[in-house]
Amino acid sequence: MNKNKGWTVWLRVASAVVFVLIWQTASSFSDSDILPAPLRVLSSLFDHLHQGELVSDLAVTLLRVLVSFTLAMSLGVALGVIMGRYKKWDVALDGVLLLALNLPALVTIILCYLWFGLGEFAAILAVAINKFPIVVVNMREGARAVDVDLLQVSRVFRIDWRRNLLKVYLPQLYPYLLASARSGLALVWKIVLVVELLGRSNGVGFKLGIFFQFFDVTSILAYSFAFIAVVMLIEYLLIAPLDRRLMKWRSST
Repeated sequence: MNKNKGWTVWLRVASAVVFVLIWQTASSFSDSDILPAPLRVLSSLFDHLHQGELVSDLAVTLLRVLVSFTLAMSLGVALGVIMGRYKKWDVALDGVLLLALNLPALVTIILCYLWFGLGEFAAILAVAINKFPIVVVNMREGARAVDVDLLQVSRVFRIDWRRNLLKVYLPQLYPYLLASARSGLALVWKIVLVVELLGRSNGVGFKLGIFFQFFDVTSILAYSFAFIAVVMLIEYLLIAPLDRRLMKWRSST
């Protein structure tokens, strides 16, 4: 087990090294303003950190990600379970769900800004609306896949509804919930950047727009990798350990 884990770590490190080498090689044959070298981007990253602007921009963007992600997950999980459990709700809302899934994110962002103004409410709402239908679809499939026989057995033995919910029903939804959370995190932060670029006066997306106007590729890459690093930390320190814990529960049953 430890040996396999060691090989996994080394493979990841090796792939990262190969990526940096390819990047360095490509930058040596390109204009430094178009594709700056890795060390130049790293130096720019430290400069922005030292100035303090990168930290504040990351904090603002992460707060928007957290609020919109929580809103979309909460409402999406609730509606997805309802649609998966009750056929009438599923039939009634399936068309609306299909429409929401195919509505372009850019259209949603523009409409929210036009209807509610260039404020935080419109920004958060636009991001949540784009993520919400994907959560509904995942959780609807999860609710459909729940083992009805287990629920019937729990009723026969008159298991308390709270215990039945926590020990029988929800564990069967965990894989779908984690899949929604993992894909949602990757989607939400990308949409947040677009929202900030189009209608906010702070955040990572806003700064990327400024760097674009000045053709500052180095700062664009520095900000991008900084935010990607933060999101990857959330994945490895929070979501991945939770995933392993829940999969361990499933393997032991």
